[in-house]
Amino acid sequence: MSRIIISVIGKNDVGMAANICTYLAESNINILDITQTILKEIFDMMMIVDISGSKTSFDDMAHELDKLGQEIGVKILCQREEIFTSMHRI
Repeated sequence: MSRIIISVIGKNDVGMAANICTYLAESNINILDITQTILKEIFDMMMIVDISGSKTSFDDMAHELDKLGQEIGVKILCQREEIFTSMHRI
């Protein structure tokens, strides 16, 4: 399993989560866990996804999600789980 952490933050707008989830489904990327919060007008979502069933590489996925984020007005950051875990270890 190749797990990736995806974080999304930006001004809330209709269909943002749907756009991101549609991209993941079309790329055969499985959402393992997801949380989202809207605080006033700020949208925040974090996902753990599995890309092992996808033909899309991590680098391509990260680039495509960054581009999608720019189109819908949010910042999307993708990190490999092992790097994310190492960075946040005390």
